[in-house]
Amino acid sequence: MSESVSETESVTAAVPPDGPAVPAPLDVARPSTGDAGIDAALERLADADHLATDGHLEVYEDVHQGLRDALTALDSRPGPPVPARHPAGAPG
Repeated sequence: MSESVSETESVTAAVPPDGPAVPAPLDVARPSTGDAGIDAALERLADADHLATDGHLEVYEDVHQGLRDALTALDSRPGPPVPARHPAGAPG
């Protein structure tokens, strides 16, 4: 085995012999998307790192709602003007 600790060993080390695993950060990189609202929602995922599994659902639902809100906001932005449609056979 190499000198580095395998993933299995690091997870096993966080599990006390007489109970459930202790919350441990996953250290998943969350690069910036360039959108402040989306970045804030994704940063909220870090809160799950310090919670027991039964606390993750609230964080995930909050992040999901934040991402849905960001997508909904995109739909409400004015887009480019739609070209006028001419009736069939009419000169354009």
